[in-house]
Amino acid sequence: MSDLFYLNKFFLKHKNLFILGAIFIFISNFFALYPAEFVRKAFDSISHNIQSGTNSKSTYILVKYSFLIILFAIIKGVFMYLMRQTIIVMSRKIECDLKNEIYIQYQKLSLDFYKKNKIGDLMNRISEDVSRVRMYLGPVVMYSINIIFLFSLVLSKMFLISKTLSLYVLIPLPLLAITVYYVSNKINSNSELVQKQLSNITTISQEVFSGVKIIKSFTNEKSVFNNFLANCKDYTKKQLSLIKIEAFFLPLIVTLIGTSTILTIYIGGLESFKGKITTGNIAEFIIYVNMLAWPVASVGWVTSIIQRAAASQSRINSFLLLKPKITDNKKNKPFINGDIVFDKVSLIYENTNIKAIKNISFTIKKRTSLGIFGKTGSGKSSVANLICRLYDSSSGDIFINNINIKNIKLSSLRQSIGYVPQDNYLFSTSILNNIIFSNYKKNSQKINKTIKQVEMMEEINNFQKGLNTIIGERGVQLSGGQRQRLGIARSIYKDSEILIFDDCLSAVDTNKENKIIKNIKKLSQEKTSIIISHRISSLQHCDNIIVLDKGQIVEKGNHAQLINKNGFYSEIYLSQMKKEID
Repeated sequence: MSDLFYLNKFFLKHKNLFILGAIFIFISNFFALYPAEFVRKAFDSISHNIQSGTNSKSTYILVKYSFLIILFAIIKGVFMYLMRQTIIVMSRKIECDLKNEIYIQYQKLSLDFYKKNKIGDLMNRISEDVSRVRMYLGPVVMYSINIIFLFSLVLSKMFLISKTLSLYVLIPLPLLAITVYYVSNKINSNSELVQKQLSNITTISQEVFSGVKIIKSFTNEKSVFNNFLANCKDYTKKQLSLIKIEAFFLPLIVTLIGTSTILTIYIGGLESFKGKITTGNIAEFIIYVNMLAWPVASVGWVTSIIQRAAASQSRINSFLLLKPKITDNKKNKPFINGDIVFDKVSLIYENTNIKAIKNISFTIKKRTSLGIFGKTGSGKSSVANLICRLYDSSSGDIFINNINIKNIKLSSLRQSIGYVPQDNYLFSTSILNNIIFSNYKKNSQKINKTIKQVEMMEEINNFQKGLNTIIGERGVQLSGGQRQRLGIARSIYKDSEILIFDDCLSAVDTNKENKIIKNIKKLSQEKTSIIISHRISSLQHCDNIIVLDKGQIVEKGNHAQLINKNGFYSEIYLSQMKKEID
């Protein structure tokens, strides 16, 4: 329950809607009481007229009180509408605020967080968990306030009429609340199982659609179908179990309400014979009982929803209260033009405890190119991650323009870097939108220049819709080489001072690779570029090259110098050249 206290700030933000909603709830309940009084007065008046033999006024009395009942019902309906328009609107606004806060927090958290948590779970928190919290913010708050006001008003009226009858009539209501609470818990627990199984089916479907090529090539359709069928049967079984419990819910409520009504008529009749109450009071009591029955029934439902909301908010709070490991200096926004210095830098990944980089030092002068070479797992990509501040170094310092990277505003730093990662991600939109992703100012001349630099002009022109071609999810409509070149184009179009290419030409043929490398070399005359690769052909045009092995720099120099050293670099170069010749 304490987890829900986090939401108090949102209630304060929208307090005007909350207070106004509470006022409307009170007014609607206030007007809801009068129809019961009008029914009592109509009964008593007609009964008196019959006893006195003056039936002529009965029609007038019925019309009069019928009109008043309809009028007050309409007034109540108006205020109920206003009640929902304030409380429910408040809950939707808070839902929006909470989702925005979660999304902003997602953006602030480091990559370590995403490695430790499943994407599906994070999506579930911003959708399912927030929806459950909204049920607490809206319907639960509204029903809770309604129950408090309604009980206060109705019980005071009932006890003023007859304490004895009130006590007898109220006996089944606590039993109703307890029973509904128990049944609601069973429904919720079964709903959780159903929802979980539905998620499993959805996950299986997504995997099948994504891996349909592999399934077909291995002729494994039957096995995949049997797995899907088994999960569907399990889902059906859990769903039927839930339906059985839900089917029990409404008859139970009707039975207990009927019991209260019978007690009202029986005990009320006895009290009427004694002359303590009138027949009109019995009719009035029946209306009051029905007014209380559904709110009492909702107590169990409300309690259950609060429990679910508390559990959901607890899951949300578990990361909302996390402090981002990458802290931001919001004031320092220097002009970045290159000049990168690594001073005894080490990096240990917390989630795996792997020491990716060990005490490395090097310098990149502005408007020069640096090649980073090494085998898989040597720490090449880690250097790129550190420059972009996707991770902070475990020890040592990184300087850009003689300023410690930790003292530069994050947005300013990252805007100055055009980064093409190893696992380049493309969005399921057009080629054009992917190119201008970082800078939505469309410049046709610049776009064409960028496309030529990545050797894609001919291919794009061959597409039916050209730049407006939709590439599908993760660029599924393109080849591996096309996806890589499109990622490079996006980085170049960003027009940053520092360009980082992390093994992004592995799927590109040698001819196009050489042309792109030459174009990048030309860019290096104006910008600082870092090319990371395990293929020496991608690096030999760089001004300087560092060779990494097990997180350490083992060799430095340009291509010619490293060849002459006859070391690790030279050995790999000769091996790769031999493979190309063969």
